Amino acid sequence: MTDHRIGFIGTGADPENPSATGFAMAYAHADAYRQIDNCELVACADIVPENAQAFADAQDIADRHVYEDHRTMLDEAEPDIVSVCVPPVAHAELTIDCCEHDAVDAVHCEKPMALTFGGAREMAAAAEETGTQLTFNHQRRFADLFRAAKAHIDDGAVGDIERVVYTWGNFYDNGTHAVDMCNYFVDETPAEWVLGSLDYSEERLIFGTHNENQMFAHWRYENGVQGVAATGPSAGLVPADWRIEGTDGRIDIDLSGEHALEITRFGEGTEREEFERGDDWIARAIADAVAALDEGRPCELRAENALKATEIIFGGFHSVRERGRVELPPDIDDNPLHAMVEAGDIEFEAGE
Repeated sequence: MTDHRIGFIGTGADPENPSATGFAMAYAHADAYRQIDNCELVACADIVPENAQAFADAQDIADRHVYEDHRTMLDEAEPDIVSVCVPPVAHAELTIDCCEHDAVDAVHCEKPMALTFGGAREMAAAAEETGTQLTFNHQRRFADLFRAAKAHIDDGAVGDIERVVYTWGNFYDNGTHAVDMCNYFVDETPAEWVLGSLDYSEERLIFGTHNENQMFAHWRYENGVQGVAATGPSAGLVPADWRIEGTDGRIDIDLSGEHALEITRFGEGTEREEFERGDDWIARAIADAVAALDEGRPCELRAENALKATEIIFGGFHSVRERGRVELPPDIDDNPLHAMVEAGDIEFEAGE
């Protein structure tokens, strides 16, 4: 088994005070790597030196491997696995730098993939060209709640899947988790097109990125399954955070409330399963990424899968801009919501 040297880029903010500007994800990643026998935490970098030093002190990283510049960290510490834990605006540049460095074999990046669709595609292309394993932290895939739902689908509990609907969160920031889970339920089948509408009447910034107040998006997968996102006031569309509807029944998933799922078989009634909320999803995700690297197999958190969710999201925003249905993947490089806001095409009340 290969021994891995782990480096971190982005080590803020205060782990005791998470907020919309930082959830201290490097600390969560570090906890996960510490549970893996062949991983050693060796270096960290942050443009705020105090953040890097605080992280190094907490993780027993030697002072000589605490950096302000990530390139210097890559050159001097030579980590072979790097966790990128910065806001989305910097994901593309930092991840590509890691992929292009000779020492780096794998990058595990926080979500969403990137601020722009062009950036997301460039990240995936860089990993492909350099042979670097690139994964994204869509850790909810590893929650028992979702694993159980997928097992029921695979066992045919609700027949053939006809549609997946989510009403949880938003469409970009944690929406990347939500759309990724929809894709997970349909076996990563690519989507053909998406049609979207949104409201952005009040400024809503999460990690410095614009997120809608309300979104309704409809897409179709290549196998004919329909996907729907309904956020904000649209969230009452179905009484569940996710609903998977099939020819013989449906599965309702409650993530934000009681952490349970209900299986309704048409003509047979409803069964309920409850799960412990747990706090080990990130540990499971990172363990799988490291194991995939060691075993030479594809990881389900790979860039290919993350890009399928990302194109639905940016395609949905592009549909709003185009006022019509968009074929996927969208032929764009920007972030359409950001572009519309910056161009003054969307009027909104600025935040404080």
